[in-house]
Amino acid sequence: MEQFNFNNELSGKIALVTGGTKGAGRAIAERLLQAGATVIITARNAPEKENSKLHFIPSDLSKAEGSQKVISEVLSTHGRLDILVNNLGSSVTPAGGFTVLSDEDWESTLQANLLAPVRLDRGFLPKMIDQKSGVIIHIASIQGKLPLFESTLPYAAAKAGLINYSKSLSNEVTPKGVRVLTVSPGWINTTASIAWLGELARNANSTVEEAQQSVMDALGGIPYGRPAKPEEVAELVGFLVSPRANYLTGTEFVIDGGTVPTI
Repeated sequence: MEQFNFNNELSGKIALVTGGTKGAGRAIAERLLQAGATVIITARNAPEKENSKLHFIPSDLSKAEGSQKVISEVLSTHGRLDILVNNLGSSVTPAGGFTVLSDEDWESTLQANLLAPVRLDRGFLPKMIDQKSGVIIHIASIQGKLPLFESTLPYAAAKAGLINYSKSLSNEVTPKGVRVLTVSPGWINTTASIAWLGELARNANSTVEEAQQSVMDALGGIPYGRPAKPEEVAELVGFLVSPRANYLTGTEFVIDGGTVPTI
């Protein structure tokens, strides 16, 4: 995508992006870095592509001790956090509807997609409230309102919970100077998604383009005609955390190329 000059609008800001080593999380981290922020990323595994300007903390946020590790390291090193992007998302449960899902499937999905953001918010909010400033972004999904029961039932339920929690949290902390927003992407064409399409194409003896179309059909169609690029989601987040969006809080922003067919 074309590179813009953001005039260091996030200069002096400390930002944390969870799940920031690849996909949309990596694009968000690089977008905030480009705008002048000091950016910390966290994930279970080290980045596939190194960027010495991104400070990496290895951690499993699906566990309470992993969240506490990140909170402690960020606050001990920087003393505060100005921008928190809860991007981590995970859906690894089996397809087949409700009958194939165990308690462990539900619990692991809720831990990664709902409780991890809750724990990080709880850890960083006191400092944000003390300084009367801060921005929290929850990356949800259109599946919070457009669930696919066959393949991602727990994930969709967790993201619906995240959207609801985000709105409630906003009502509580916005009067104290902290903005809270939700970004709900549709299908994002990440490296993992591209590999998945290749596998679908091989299994169906079709082209990658045909596999992509079949996925879009399963979603009910994407009027824009393609999935989102990670950089497009990052650009929305970059705007929302900037001073240009100071009056925006408590709102869900859907970026799905028109996938959701209702208002």
